[in-house]
Amino acid sequence: MEYSAEDISPVRKKVVITTEAQEVEAAIMGAVALYKTSVQLDGFRKGKVPASVIEQRFRDKIYEEARQDLINVHINDVMQKLGVSPLSGIDVDAKNAFDRGQGYEYSIEFEVLPTFALPAYEGLEVEQEKVVVDEKEVQEVIDRILRDRSQLVPVEGKNPAVDGQVATVDFAAFEDGKPVEGVKAESFDLALGERQALEDFEALVKTIPYGGEGEGPITFPEDFLAKDLAGKTVTMKVKVHAIKERKLPELNDELAKSLGLESVEKLREAISNSYTQSRTNLNKSAAQKTLLDRLLKMVEFELPPSLVETQVRTLLGDMSARLERQGRSLESLGKNAEELRKDVQPQADELARAQVLLLSIAKKEGLDVTDNEVNTQIYQMSMRSGEDFKTLRESYERSGMIFVLRDRLLADKAMDLVYAKSKVAEVEPKAPAAGAKEDAEPGAPASA
Repeated sequence: MEYSAEDISPVRKKVVITTEAQEVEAAIMGAVALYKTSVQLDGFRKGKVPASVIEQRFRDKIYEEARQDLINVHINDVMQKLGVSPLSGIDVDAKNAFDRGQGYEYSIEFEVLPTFALPAYEGLEVEQEKVVVDEKEVQEVIDRILRDRSQLVPVEGKNPAVDGQVATVDFAAFEDGKPVEGVKAESFDLALGERQALEDFEALVKTIPYGGEGEGPITFPEDFLAKDLAGKTVTMKVKVHAIKERKLPELNDELAKSLGLESVEKLREAISNSYTQSRTNLNKSAAQKTLLDRLLKMVEFELPPSLVETQVRTLLGDMSARLERQGRSLESLGKNAEELRKDVQPQADELARAQVLLLSIAKKEGLDVTDNEVNTQIYQMSMRSGEDFKTLRESYERSGMIFVLRDRLLADKAMDLVYAKSKVAEVEPKAPAAGAKEDAEPGAPASA
């Protein structure tokens, strides 16, 4: 095998590979031998079918498998000699047919990391906020645990339900006197004041006394997920069967033990530790972002289009998932696909730049990601989503996302290395900006 390589651009290479007839012959004979051990034909014992018969019967499949196997061997050899790794799929262009008695010439094209001078990343100074946990935050989590383990007991009297209570209702929507399909339920428990339903619907329920019925206009938002209801006003009829309130359990060691902890003191300690770990990770991530932004300002390079496209698809997928959790869709934003892509393009470019820099650092430092690390990540995803691990792994392999995942893990390792080599100075936490969203609260202990 002989090859010649050329740079089509700073991030794309082309390699022309020429194969001698003897190598083609050996590949075909190898494929025939494999078929001979596995196929069975009428009139022959398994493994005793003549090679000529096998080749004649399965010629197309044998030649294609031989061609692919030979190309894979060549690609691995070429990549090692060039010292590069493809960032995306490899495009193969054959110059002639793959057949006995003749050589085979083809070219491959693929994207690679751009070559550029890495900035000095050892000894960079960065500030990181200290972790502080307020006892009020711990108490809020305990209150939430008590609420989740509360019992619903009937409320005395006939007054309408108020925020904090749970109303058991039947409801149905009507338009021009006709029922609206899909907007109906019986014995539905609605926790008032928790934004579980449309504000107009909760307001209507809070006007109806225990055992009573009522109706009123309800207008669905313009971006409502169910398009046939978006922006529409209907008449909602409601009947209140029961009104209940929560009876909280007593906070004692028995409750803590039911959560897998020895005492209330240990419960408070577990919640505080959860907050501490969560905020430590957040503060570390913020410091890493500061380091990364500083390094990115020191370099310029061309971006591989495949990396940018992957980031665009990821951002749009995340956006779609967030909207779905809100009961909305991408279409509700009132933009077409091209406009949405344009919106996320700057962020995609920046994420791709960060990945190029980190993967380049990983290459210089000799970092690697093992199959076990990839499997662990996929296993964790399968546990969160409830999908079968093997099925999810195969899906990642078929789609090529396995390489995207591997690169992300490798970039994370590089970022951890840069952080480990930096000089971190702890500073007092800044007061949160007005209206800023607090970091995610930890939930109850895992055994809850």
